[in-house]
Amino acid sequence: MSAQQPPLALLAELSHRCPLQCPYCSNPVDLVRRGLELGTGDWLGVVEQAAAMGILQIHYSGGEPTVRDDLERIVAHAEESGLYGNLITSGVLADRERLQRLADAGLQHVQLSVQAAEEGNADRIGGFAGGHEKKIRFAGWVREVGLPLTLNAVVHRQNMQDLPALIDLARQLGATRLEVAHVQYYGWALRNRAALMPTREQLSWATDVVEDARERLHGTLVIDYVVPDYYARRPKACMGGWGRRFLTVAPDGQVLPCHAAQSIAGLSFENVRDRPLDAIWRNSEAFERYRGVDWMPEPCRGCDRREIDWGGCRCQAFALLGDAGLTDPACEYSPFHERMRALAEDDTAGETPPFDYRRIRVRGAPPAGRPVSLRSRGS
Repeated sequence: MSAQQPPLALLAELSHRCPLQCPYCSNPVDLVRRGLELGTGDWLGVVEQAAAMGILQIHYSGGEPTVRDDLERIVAHAEESGLYGNLITSGVLADRERLQRLADAGLQHVQLSVQAAEEGNADRIGGFAGGHEKKIRFAGWVREVGLPLTLNAVVHRQNMQDLPALIDLARQLGATRLEVAHVQYYGWALRNRAALMPTREQLSWATDVVEDARERLHGTLVIDYVVPDYYARRPKACMGGWGRRFLTVAPDGQVLPCHAAQSIAGLSFENVRDRPLDAIWRNSEAFERYRGVDWMPEPCRGCDRREIDWGGCRCQAFALLGDAGLTDPACEYSPFHERMRALAEDDTAGETPPFDYRRIRVRGAPPAGRPVSLRSRGS
């Protein structure tokens, strides 16, 4: 059995159901339907097992977690078990009374997503009329019930011009933290990459805006910033390394090293209905496959950053190379690095295609857009 330490946090994907249809969503294209979701008792058991493992935080996510009528019960059980609870929400379903019940149950923090700073563009991107107005109202309720607020702003080619206004919006809403995250291309975002990818000039401009705001608002607003890998020189330490610090339980009970791991074909994941969470974390084949450094090929194996970035993103290697065990093409030492950058240039060279909105589809439906494999460009 592995001597792996317990994870810091559990991402509890309570449901893939969501009223929004964001085209950059990292949920899998084959969404879990309601009838396959874990029941209340299952989730209470997951909470108990997580606390027993030594996990400190639980993040309620989805989809939209407030679609679950039993959310208050799950939150209360987590609070009683000593877990710090954070709600990641679109803010369009819960009213003030629901939010107060969640706070009374022990919820300790809220992360609210926004699609843009201006109502028309925000509702267009989210595919939900009236959503932006509801989010603004929800943010006020968060402050009224006394919970700290983080604003999540996913930026891309079709809303990046709003970045200064999004920073102002975070201050107006009383947020203490703003996460400015360029789209990460998994799930639905990968399908919509050509509609979302910023130009190199846009990325440079956005980085300057964030750095200026960080200096100007130091001590007032904390700004986290995540850049798209397609323009990076080195890969990010995705989730702090595969199977090192975080785990995800999907709506149907599958236990994953990261929220996008189901995109890796040929890798099977165990289910919390069938085996204890701790056993899956410590010695399941999926978690052990890319944990640590022994699995790494060259040039990763001999790199002095191998225990800093942990080989980068396995889902990205699979999406673009067809093999999750290869060097993340975001790394400048990958033989596919320049071709990854070329994909970004290709995506931004022509007309912006329409969004393929996040919706439950018939399994086996053909993918939208152009092929994404780097290998199709030659090797």
